[in-house]
Amino acid sequence: MPHAYVVGQMTVKNPEKWAQYRGQVLATLTPWHGELVFRGHQVKTLSGECPHADIVVIRFPSLADADGWHSSAAYQSLVALRQEAADVVLLTYEA
Repeated sequence: MPHAYVVGQMTVKNPEKWAQYRGQVLATLTPWHGELVFRGHQVKTLSGECPHADIVVIRFPSLADADGWHSSAAYQSLVALRQEAADVVLLTYEA
């Protein structure tokens, strides 16, 4: 069975609110068996253009778990804070 990955690309607008969001989002992953793979900051662009300097990758056992996490009340309660804190693009991949 393939894993699902949620990849977030972001530009932080408010570091304090971003810290609040980051401090709460990990707990929302647990019921969906989500695992933080890595967070990183872009060092350089090797090819093309990337509008966001930061990235996060979260692994889930399945696409259903990734979708369940994203639509969960626990995560949705953090969306307004996320939107105040950063410009974020969330993408789902299956591998």
